[in-house]
Amino acid sequence: MAGVTGDATTAAPSGWQEGAAGLPGAGYGDGENRRREDRRRKDRARERRARWHRWDTRWSPYAFVAPFFLFFAVFGLFPLLYTGWASLHRVELTSPDDMEWVGLHNFSRLLTDSFFWNALRNTVTIGLLSTVPQLLIALGVAYLLNHRLRGSTFFRVAVLTPYATSVAAATLVFVLLFGRDHGMINWALGLAGLGSVDWQNGTWTSQLAVSTIVVWRWTGYNALIYLAAMRAVPDELYESAELDGASRLQQFRHVTLPSLRPTMLFTCVVSTIGATQLFGEPLLFSGGAGATGGSDHQFQTLGLYLYEQGWVNLHLGRASAIAWAMFLILLVIGAVNRLITRRPRRSS
Repeated sequence: MAGVTGDATTAAPSGWQEGAAGLPGAGYGDGENRRREDRRRKDRARERRARWHRWDTRWSPYAFVAPFFLFFAVFGLFPLLYTGWASLHRVELTSPDDMEWVGLHNFSRLLTDSFFWNALRNTVTIGLLSTVPQLLIALGVAYLLNHRLRGSTFFRVAVLTPYATSVAAATLVFVLLFGRDHGMINWALGLAGLGSVDWQNGTWTSQLAVSTIVVWRWTGYNALIYLAAMRAVPDELYESAELDGASRLQQFRHVTLPSLRPTMLFTCVVSTIGATQLFGEPLLFSGGAGATGGSDHQFQTLGLYLYEQGWVNLHLGRASAIAWAMFLILLVIGAVNRLITRRPRRSS
């Protein structure tokens, strides 16, 4: 019995272990560990996705706008700072690394430079001759396009065509139109019994001709801006004015114009900035005169004078001072616009 018992006792655990592997509770610790590991792995993956989503939500907008700031820094900010530094030196375009500190001498020189004041006066005159008629005509064109017309889409595209035309192509065509001997403008004046006009060599006539080019190119652009603003005016205002017995002219005066006030201020500022930077039209209109703006500088603008000093006379320091003077003028224009736009808000 003792031997049998001893054999059974020693054999039983072995059989029990072999049969225990098939029981439902077998390997419970290993399976639980695997499930816990899977959960931890999923939690880590979920945490990584959440962290990536937070980073993406926070930094993606900066990545999208980064190219703009990069190009602005290279082509906008750096030239602005470099011209500001060069304006304080005597430096020639042929040797830009050879700088001699002169302080504000280039700016003080502009105060006594008759050519600078002539260019500034021409810029103001051409700006007025081009901006005022341009915006008035654009307002009238937008008012006509705001009504239901047949082929309104065609007319809207047609008024924008001059804006899409090359500056060089448009100016060269107008040079032919304003020709002294064979120009179509003088031909029309001859039919009316008037004498021929030397458009390029006269002071007012040349400035008027250059202004005509600007008016032709930018009227359609401003007309579409006014048209978009007119479309945004609520119809209830016109209906109320019509119920009060207001005519079309009275509706335009008391409803349309007050609603277009911010847009008109915007177009005035943009047109003034464009007139201050006017360059291509007077340069090509002068023909063989180059950057002088006529034989007597009669239509030389600030942009032409800057080009003449920097790229013809090779005075990079003087040209930089003129560029910063133009920049300061634009800042003054922006400040005036801010004061004008803030006044109606205070009154309201």
